[in-house]
Amino acid sequence: MKPIWIKHASQLITMEPGLTGPRTGSGMSELGIIEDGSVWMESGKVIRTGTTRQLEREFENRVQEAEVVDASGKLVTPGLVDPHTHLVFGGTREEEFERRLEGASYMEIMNAGGGIHATSRMTRDATEEELFEQAYARLDSFLKHGVTTLEGKSGYGLNTETELKQLRVMKKLNSVHPIDLISTFMGAHAVPHEYKGQEEAYVNLLIETMIPIVAKEGLARFNDVFCEKNVFTPTQSERILEAGKRFGLVPKVHADEIEPYGGAELAARVGAISAEHLLKASEAGRQAMAEKGTIACLLPATALYLREEAANGRRMIDQGVAVAISTDCNPGSSPTVSMPLVMNLACILMRMTPAEALCAATVNAAYAIGEGEQAGKIEEGKQADLVMWNVPSYQMLQYAFGVNHARAVWKKGVRVV
Repeated sequence: MKPIWIKHASQLITMEPGLTGPRTGSGMSELGIIEDGSVWMESGKVIRTGTTRQLEREFENRVQEAEVVDASGKLVTPGLVDPHTHLVFGGTREEEFERRLEGASYMEIMNAGGGIHATSRMTRDATEEELFEQAYARLDSFLKHGVTTLEGKSGYGLNTETELKQLRVMKKLNSVHPIDLISTFMGAHAVPHEYKGQEEAYVNLLIETMIPIVAKEGLARFNDVFCEKNVFTPTQSERILEAGKRFGLVPKVHADEIEPYGGAELAARVGAISAEHLLKASEAGRQAMAEKGTIACLLPATALYLREEAANGRRMIDQGVAVAISTDCNPGSSPTVSMPLVMNLACILMRMTPAEALCAATVNAAYAIGEGEQAGKIEEGKQADLVMWNVPSYQMLQYAFGVNHARAVWKKGVRVV
């Protein structure tokens, strides 16, 4: 494989590789900008970063070996990381979009057999091959929008057979698609209709049957639960998360999306790597997350789609919470693959700065899925995941709303877009 030399980038964003761990406060604005930036990649790794003049001197005897990419007038950043998606699912729910526009709420639709339950029926009916083909196409779309690492959740099976089917599809996708796909078990996405009135029996099924199989087959790294009124109580959620921990699954929590319910506090208490949504998280819950180092994974596209007020990202950052952002790609409340759009919305709806939004979509997003040591930064010796954008600066990337500016994408040093 020939070395690749990207040179003359208007801005090269390295995300300050010398800083470690999830970024908080002012650290979320430390982008490591190199003007007239240059990157030398070889064997899938970043070998050197610096100004174009610096790399011209260092590699003057090897220039003829390299594939040279002129990034004049372009922005180069780390590959984006999407830390919260429901990637594998069957069917679509466009009719629910109309029903919400007519006034139906998310929970009203779900309690009437729509929402998660509708997708569960369609996912149960889909073959593994159908789910694979549909999800592969989605991953291609993510890649074209600059995403090089992504988390995918199960949770549209709500029975052992289909939850395992979703996770096995994700495992296969990770082995054949350029994107690094990190899997999360989320059998606790809802209580299936066949267990209505027998919620504790379903919790026991999760704890005694599903989690042990998922762990034994190595199908997931994380265990997520929808802690919400009329879904799983904080007590049930804690039982499920603690059971996962006993089998080596790291906790995540869908927390305080519909109303304040103690989800943020639960995430901090169980040592969750992240808490998701958090539209209605309490001041005490946010503070607990800051103290425990639980990353807030915020989903502004979901809030927009549901016509809800977005999570208070500005307040969380000011409180010292590490903030990540994500598409929440799913068929009901956020049918998008556009992380560039999500960065725009983080600025517009959650009052984050353009620098903070980029940090939340790279470094902090990577740490939210345990990939912070190899993704989210352009660091010498680390995996060469980069995006070249058809804009000259990171401010322009956030400014031009709703446009995909991705011009080229490299994954492990190979151009894939």
